[in-house]
Amino acid sequence: MSGGLSNPTSTLFIFFFFLIAISVQGRPPFACDLRDGATKNFPFCQTNLAIGDRVRDLIGRLTLQEKVKLLGNTAAAVPRLGIKGYEWWSEALHGVSNVGPGTKFGGDFPGATSFPQVITTAASFNASLWEEIGRVVSDEARAMYNGDMGGLTYWSPNVNIFRDPRWGRGQETPGEDPVVAGIYAERYVRGLQGNEEGDGLKVAACCKHYTAYDLDNWSGVDRFHFNAKVSKQDMEDTFDVPFRSCVREGKVASVMCSYNQVNGIPTCADPDLLRKTIRGGWGLNGYIVSDCDSVGVFYENQHYTSTPEEAAADAIKAGLDLDCGPFLAQHTETAVQSGILKEASIDTNLANTVAVQMRLGMFDGEPSAQPYGHLGPRDVCSPAHQELALEAARQGIVLLKNHGPALPLSPRRHRSVAVIGPNSDVTVTMIGNYAGVACGYTSPLQGIAKYAKTIHQQGCGDVACSDDRLFPGAVDAARQADATVLVMGLDQSIEAEFRDRTGLLLPGFQQDLISQVSKASRGPVILVLMSGGPVDVTFAEKDPRIGGIVWVGYPGQAGGAAIADVLFGAHNPGGKLPMTWYPQEYLNNLPMTAMDMRANLAKGYPGRTYRFYKGPLVYPFGHGLSYTKFKNTIAEAPNMLAIPIFGRHASNTTITTSKAIRVTHAKCSKLSIQVHIDVKNVGSKDGTQTLLVFSKPPVGLWAPHKQLVAFEKVHVPAGSLQRVAINIHVCKYLSVVDKAGVRRIPIGEHSLHIGDAKHSLSLQASVLGVIKS
Repeated sequence: MSGGLSNPTSTLFIFFFFLIAISVQGRPPFACDLRDGATKNFPFCQTNLAIGDRVRDLIGRLTLQEKVKLLGNTAAAVPRLGIKGYEWWSEALHGVSNVGPGTKFGGDFPGATSFPQVITTAASFNASLWEEIGRVVSDEARAMYNGDMGGLTYWSPNVNIFRDPRWGRGQETPGEDPVVAGIYAERYVRGLQGNEEGDGLKVAACCKHYTAYDLDNWSGVDRFHFNAKVSKQDMEDTFDVPFRSCVREGKVASVMCSYNQVNGIPTCADPDLLRKTIRGGWGLNGYIVSDCDSVGVFYENQHYTSTPEEAAADAIKAGLDLDCGPFLAQHTETAVQSGILKEASIDTNLANTVAVQMRLGMFDGEPSAQPYGHLGPRDVCSPAHQELALEAARQGIVLLKNHGPALPLSPRRHRSVAVIGPNSDVTVTMIGNYAGVACGYTSPLQGIAKYAKTIHQQGCGDVACSDDRLFPGAVDAARQADATVLVMGLDQSIEAEFRDRTGLLLPGFQQDLISQVSKASRGPVILVLMSGGPVDVTFAEKDPRIGGIVWVGYPGQAGGAAIADVLFGAHNPGGKLPMTWYPQEYLNNLPMTAMDMRANLAKGYPGRTYRFYKGPLVYPFGHGLSYTKFKNTIAEAPNMLAIPIFGRHASNTTITTSKAIRVTHAKCSKLSIQVHIDVKNVGSKDGTQTLLVFSKPPVGLWAPHKQLVAFEKVHVPAGSLQRVAINIHVCKYLSVVDKAGVRRIPIGEHSLHIGDAKHSLSLQASVLGVIKS
């Protein structure tokens, strides 16, 4: 966050420095612009006043008619107060996007840096990278705002749990693990919003879609009609985790409620979710916005209320501050006039949106006179930003199989490469959905061409691969080349918003193409998979003729260069899968609408994600190989830790029959352990090891099989050793949730796993230094 917003000396200096720029731009004055003598003396324009005082002054000057016109994403102008209209809806999922109407490309801003889709970036397990991408995206967003091509409120990131592998929007998420999703939310939001002291915002991020939203359109059920039946246990243990981290640790400026109902109540009309939990329990300092037309959806599609005025009143009273759509602007005034809503409720909610705008500097006049006012066209698609997009793609690529080893390829021995497949020469496919206009593209074919002579054949007309007429050319290319790279997988025609998958196999005749080409190839065969969700490629994993399998997700504008760098060994892959890869049989009799996370084998329910599913796998969560070998050793870690309990909870009744202490009864603030891990590179190549620390709690009905509790990246040169210290907060990461939704710390033996290294940690209850067993 920007402390500079409240620094009058700094602001004055910047103002004079950009005085010429202001006069040249010739744009209409911004709110509280010093050129606008009619408004500059209003109290809400005085930057030396507290934001709360400024907000109250502004709202107090508005009429009811003006207020309701500010409740939608396309907020109306208030000319008499010098306030221009504002479009709230912009997107920055993995780069500044033009999906929302608040951002556009053209003129000095023909494009913006398009980073890998989130699922690929999550595979890096590199929290500092996530924050750096956010910082770069916000630089470009501010630059476009300064150039009058974008807003400052971005409805990103998507931190929903990738619960079901068929979900078309799973590509937008950080994966299936709630801890990973929570840390991603925190770090990406920090990058977007700025991480300085104070209450100012560089841009305002938004964590979405709250909550239990992970179905778009499956087997006749769509997100507009779906009622997610979620237990208190799963809500606390899984679905709430990333949103809580986003608000508490990330200090996000906004949360978006989803289309679906949860246990019979639309999320955007549920005061327990919005006013009680997000704002009251977690302390949101910002606004709550609906997914687009959500208020209209719960009136018109879900028939939750009998009149549109009741829908508007329910949403506002529940804590919804802003409507993406026109519904509140159309029906709120009538709701007030009919007596079912008080104008004071509108004031309360408007205060949340206006305060965010003021924290962004939108009532401080011309932006070039403010912090970040120096950012312009040269700061968008800069060489450094494009290099970061390339590096992010490299770090997110996951090596799934390397038999032989077939990889890396050698430019000396593999001078010609057959590049085959429907995704072999794609560009836009690489950036996935919620993307903008990229600075430029390097396709897989172009990337490989920098290392070897290429023989290109698509083999299929598109990823649907509905016929085999192009197979002969692909087979012939494989016979001629020194190596064969098949770039296969999915695209937005198979998985996307409002398009859930029906199965996990490769579409159409893709598998047949891979098998025929593999039989014909005279050199090593490498399968590159481009997809957001998992794919059942068991056939390829078992086929000895397919030497390597690489998953690249949707790798962004520089995806082709990153793929080639990995294939030819210029980059040693270190990515890990952020989601489980299931076999097709996992889906047997498993409706997407079944929300339970935990398995019920007696009823044939397999459970979801690595935390609760124990059946057959294609690849497990966290799987990923390297071109070198690492050995992990736990060098130092405590064997026992006493859990101090508040005195009034110290009786034996606190230690339940399951021997678990309520987190709220323990002194949690500084309760953490530190684990020192020695990572030795025993191979011949420099590489980066991704340390995934799992905890297996004492056996009990509540607990997952295992839970990721920490992760860290460490670069280790060949033959050397690095020691890594990892802190694990006990109450946050070693706790489990009971059936009533109460988070507890299990007493007894916890097992920590880092690869093959294991360590036993005993947690014991303690009152005044006395251990209670």
